[in-house]
Amino acid sequence: MSTAVSVRGLRMNYGAAEVLRGVDLDIRRGEIFTLLGPNGAGKPTSKLRH
Repeated sequence: MSTAVSVRGLRMNYGAAEVLRGVDLDIRRGEIFTLLGPNGAGKPTSKLRH
């Protein structure tokens, strides 16, 4: 299957707080993907917009 989404080195800060650092991922066409993590881990921050 071909890659639908490819992300390398995703980073995000809220002020001085680094909430995401060095996130890499590949999502293939037709693949079901979910992002899991504790509160404050940056899950909504990393949400891909299209």
